Amino acid sequence: MAGNSFGTLFRFTTWGESHGPAIGVVVDGVPARIPLSEADIQPYLDRRRPGQSRFTTQRQEADQVKILSGVFEGQTTGTPIQLMIENTDQRSKDYGDIAEKFRPGHADFTYWKKYGIRDYRGGGRSSARETAARVAAGAVARTVLGKSVCIRGGLIQLGPHRIEHSHRSWERVTTNPFFCPDPLAVPLWTQYLDEIRKAGSSCGAVVEIIAENVPAGLGDPVYDKLDADLAKALMSINAVKGVEIGEGFASAALTGEANADEMRIGPNGDPTFLSNHAGGILGGISSGQDIVTRFAVKPTSSILTPRRTIDIHGNDTEIITKGRHDPCVGIRAVPVGEAMVACVLADHLLRQRALG
Repeated sequence: MAGNSFGTLFRFTTWGESHGPAIGVVVDGVPARIPLSEADIQPYLDRRRPGQSRFTTQRQEADQVKILSGVFEGQTTGTPIQLMIENTDQRSKDYGDIAEKFRPGHADFTYWKKYGIRDYRGGGRSSARETAARVAAGAVARTVLGKSVCIRGGLIQLGPHRIEHSHRSWERVTTNPFFCPDPLAVPLWTQYLDEIRKAGSSCGAVVEIIAENVPAGLGDPVYDKLDADLAKALMSINAVKGVEIGEGFASAALTGEANADEMRIGPNGDPTFLSNHAGGILGGISSGQDIVTRFAVKPTSSILTPRRTIDIHGNDTEIITKGRHDPCVGIRAVPVGEAMVACVLADHLLRQRALG
């Protein structure tokens, strides 16, 4: 099975399945002598960890990371870094009823058609459980970027309900179970998702990730555009169906005058942009402004509402997906999106350094 690796100079490969003994990641290309310990990685895994509120899957996983290689006396050695996270709360029996059925909206059917076999226990490699390994890789990427680059994200839309950007406060993201930066939206979202959850259904979401203090000059102008790599990274996250940079699709409604990010020389003699419709990337290369990305996450496919489907024998049937599932998988996608942005930026930073 190809396609388990991402990146060029900063490159990582994830491994493991949802209901296997463990999942993990091998990170290669990290320069030597960067301080790194499990304590640098664990806080990011704790943010993505399941079972922290009634709005996420109740699967209880500690997601404790173990560094198996690539670190000596608290510093990276320049060799591959292997990270492992044990699975401790699998309930494979929950999936017995769907062993021969395809869940609508899920990867079951396409995996079966491609490989002729699928791990029905939570979806195997197609499970969002795999994203814990990405978050671990993203934590390593942040050490490569250094503390000056700030990457943070939040949920800006839950189902049809979008935040008011005038109310946004990044400090609020850590104070509610939705990673929501608008405190006024939280009560509405709580009521809405409670109703969705109790109905045995699910909803989608939109996540925004912003990277600050990214140096200008990262990325290449043709096929290795920084925004192209960001789009691929975010589209590779489970359940993501759309990505935009800066104004994104909204830029189609703007005029050339409105969309242009005008420039002036600032008080210190450096260029200053008067707006950021481009989302910090021009011609595939970072401009030095904040990099702004958003991605849309579809509703969770595993729901309790009966749906029509077929089985592996070619029969029409119905399916109800039991077990523990996120009513909105977009909530825990926030730290995953941050991690993928960090990995892309670390990769391009190392590629820029290689140019001398």
